[in-house]
Amino acid sequence: MSAVVVGGANMDLKARSARPVVAGTSNPGQVLRSPGGVGRNIAENLARLGTPTTLVAAVGSDPLGDELVAATAAAGVGVGFVRRVPVPTGTYVAVLDDDGELTVAVSDMAATETLTDDDVRAAGRAIATAGLLVLDGNLPRPALLAGWDLAAEAGVPVVIDPVSVPKAAALADLLNGTRPLFAITPNLDELAVLGDAVDLVARGVSLVWVRVGAEGSRLVTRDGSTRLPSIPARVVDVTGAGDAMLAAFCHGVLSGDDPITAARLGHAAAALTVASPLTVRPDLEEALR
Repeated sequence: MSAVVVGGANMDLKARSARPVVAGTSNPGQVLRSPGGVGRNIAENLARLGTPTTLVAAVGSDPLGDELVAATAAAGVGVGFVRRVPVPTGTYVAVLDDDGELTVAVSDMAATETLTDDDVRAAGRAIATAGLLVLDGNLPRPALLAGWDLAAEAGVPVVIDPVSVPKAAALADLLNGTRPLFAITPNLDELAVLGDAVDLVARGVSLVWVRVGAEGSRLVTRDGSTRLPSIPARVVDVTGAGDAMLAAFCHGVLSGDDPITAARLGHAAAALTVASPLTVRPDLEEALR
């Protein structure tokens, strides 16, 4: 079964300090550039795991946009609904400590913010025939609602990644049972602004997958709550681990796994990703075997 992902596509610039970061001064280290963006990363991971995947996104009409679209297509993602816009391609700049943990990051999502409901409706046939729709919380509300409504009309399950606390806060009022929602995947900080997991289930969310960092995750459904441990890994770079985790979960669900089994696959993908300097591991499918 196929998946459609609607969300952000950025170029990542990751600076890793060679020593513990000292604020207010220059830190020696290494800077790497790679394709990124929550939606795009999820789409690439899904494609690399073998799920036919289409991305709906917006990137600039500039060299970074050219590079981003070419790299995404080369990974096997359908990019026919990636719109080119007259603003710079989005960028995500992350500063990592010497242990690979995120110290601070700045995200420029101007291109993604141009994505309209009409852009999403243009992919209506792909959404209606998909097995799953993934919505990135970075989306402008009209675009997010357009995708969600198209999926609801076609009976396609929807997964939402809240992405961050501010983006989660903007989603909170939409989780009211008006539209069916298969899953939402907040961390603890995002959950705090969305509401209690049990309350979200009572409001119509079928599954709330709460990510608890190194402590693992918690799956909450009407049948109760299940805790899943994280998988130990040597951390090289945490960037993209959450995207790999969600993509592997979606791949598992589309392959017929129950949510707990799919979530375990997600944890395995996250552990493999943090052990790599790359935002998306090209060998993810092979490494998971």
